[in-house]
Amino acid sequence: MTDPTGVVFPEVEGRRSTSATGRAVVAEALAPVDPVGGAAAHRETNWRSGYLAHFRRLVEAGLARPEDARTVAEAGLASVHERMRWRDPDGREVRLAAALGGVAGSPADRLGTEVVEGTAQPDTALTIPYRGHRLAGDDLRRQLDAWVAGGVVEPTLREAVTAVLENPEWLRLEGRTVVVLGAAAEMGPLRALLRWGATVAAVDLPRPDLWTRVLADAHAGAGRVLLPAGHGTSALAERAGVDLVHDLPTATGWVAGLEGSLVIGNYVYADGATNVRVSTAVDALTRTVREARPDTALSFLATPTDVFAVPGDAVEASVRAYAERRTSKVLRVPLRTLSGGRLLRRNYVPGEDPGINDSVVLQQGPNYLLAKRIQRWRATTARAEGAAVSFKIAPPTRTRSVLKNRALAAAYAGAHRFGVEVFEPGTANTLMAALLVHDLVQGSPAQEHPWQDEAWGAAHGGLWRSAYDPRSALGLAALLGAASARP
Repeated sequence: MTDPTGVVFPEVEGRRSTSATGRAVVAEALAPVDPVGGAAAHRETNWRSGYLAHFRRLVEAGLARPEDARTVAEAGLASVHERMRWRDPDGREVRLAAALGGVAGSPADRLGTEVVEGTAQPDTALTIPYRGHRLAGDDLRRQLDAWVAGGVVEPTLREAVTAVLENPEWLRLEGRTVVVLGAAAEMGPLRALLRWGATVAAVDLPRPDLWTRVLADAHAGAGRVLLPAGHGTSALAERAGVDLVHDLPTATGWVAGLEGSLVIGNYVYADGATNVRVSTAVDALTRTVREARPDTALSFLATPTDVFAVPGDAVEASVRAYAERRTSKVLRVPLRTLSGGRLLRRNYVPGEDPGINDSVVLQQGPNYLLAKRIQRWRATTARAEGAAVSFKIAPPTRTRSVLKNRALAAAYAGAHRFGVEVFEPGTANTLMAALLVHDLVQGSPAQEHPWQDEAWGAAHGGLWRSAYDPRSALGLAALLGAASARP
């Protein structure tokens, strides 16, 4: 097997072990504030099945004091950058910082910048597609109220989206260039930003089929798209794109050389261990660009299927739902008895503030969680440094990556029976784009603790306020969803 190149996991005892690296990063993130937890992670002998308790502890260890959460984030990122490596095609292997040294100040000679101007007029009002309609004005306000009343989003999301609704001039993000890393991602803001007339720097893999779609969106929109492309006379779709994992120095130099006030948006995703590699690449790019251009803003979308601290009123809503739901009275006791207590457990201990919501889907694995945790850590540390940061928890969404996992697709199909709404991609990505606009123009209110920054404006789909611990209902949701999908 050919040894990988680009951003790679380090060799541990002669092989590139994702488990050994993930375990070490989590242990070193915990060690400064929770040495017992760090030691427990270090001793974990079966990381692929035992990782969850340690990722949960990363959140719990930071709750006592805001500085503890920041320390965990700083230590975790330091470990990632100390361990992960850059390996060039000749087999030379160095630390990421060495590979990117001086890149931000030099032009990306191999890449030019192509500009595509949209042909449409920009939307002058915020509209969000939902169940076959485009919601605007009072219709959108009523839907926001319904989502809040149903426990699908946090009330602060309604506050933010309403502000954008009332200030449509914000939508163009005048004077900013939003760098969309993962331009073709279903959850990314590219299409919405282009409808609104924004300037977007689109970065994604050099794949003609992908760029054919992105270029079609660019021409049909009202915005301006900057994209990296190789020199030559062939069709633009065949020259466009750059691989963040394998051509990171070139990509970093190109982003650093863009004009205007930059926003770096992280919307990348890959399967398995590659997800950690690409998240690490984006973080290295982000760190390098921000060192050269400290006014750069950052944007992240978090998955709802992670561990989060949640506000006390979300805990109270869940406790009420547990007492009131019909399944609590009719099915809960026999189901819990038959399952040995594994099914339909409470979401929280009553009175917790903050509560801990653990919505991790075990099938997604430790590499997925580590990739997402790198992004959360960067949001925390950049915010502490004074950067403008938009970090938003996106709702459960029927994306292609979700639907190709049969168990998760079935669980999503049955989730509504347990108070969880699963969104269509068009609704989710437009809603998240509106929140990005809010955060860049008005800014999220300053919070005392990083967990409160993460919770502000969250669109968790109901996972936080559901009566049941998500994993204790997931199996039943999957059974019900699979049954309803049968012809």
